[in-house]
Amino acid sequence: MPSLKTYDLFISHAWTYNDEYYKMVNMLKQTPLFTWRNYSVPEHDPLKAKTDAQLYAALQNQIRPVNAVIVLAGMYAAYRKWIEAEIEIAKSYKKPIIGVKPWGNALVPKIVQDSAKTVVGWNTASIVEAIRKYSL
Repeated sequence: MPSLKTYDLFISHAWTYNDEYYKMVNMLKQTPLFTWRNYSVPEHDPLKAKTDAQLYAALQNQIRPVNAVIVLAGMYAAYRKWIEAEIEIAKSYKKPIIGVKPWGNALVPKIVQDSAKTVVGWNTASIVEAIRKYSL
C-alpha cells in the first residue's frame, strides 16, 4: 500500500471552548487511513507572547507551514478578533480555509463563508473529505 499524505493542520479555536477543539482533534485522530500533524495552539502548550503583536507573529509561524486551516465557526462571535487574525494570516499565505459548523448551527459568520473554500457540518467524513480535497 502506498504511503498516505500527512496533513499539517491548524485548528482555529479558543481555550474557553476547549471541548469543541478536543472533539475535533479526537475525531481526526480516530479517522482510519488519515494521518495529520497538529499545528494548533492548545492551552497546555501556549505560544510565548506577551503582546498582541508578538501573538500575531507567533500565529504566523504556526500557520505558515500548514496545508489547511480549519475554523470552528461556532466560536466566532466571542473570539472575533483572533479568529479574523487567523483567517487573515491564512489568506496571506494562500492557505485553504475549511469552515466547520457546530451541531445545530445553521448560520456561519460571513467572514468564514467568504474566506473558506468550503463550509462543512460537524461530521468526520465531511471534514476529512474537505481536508483531502482542499489541502495544499
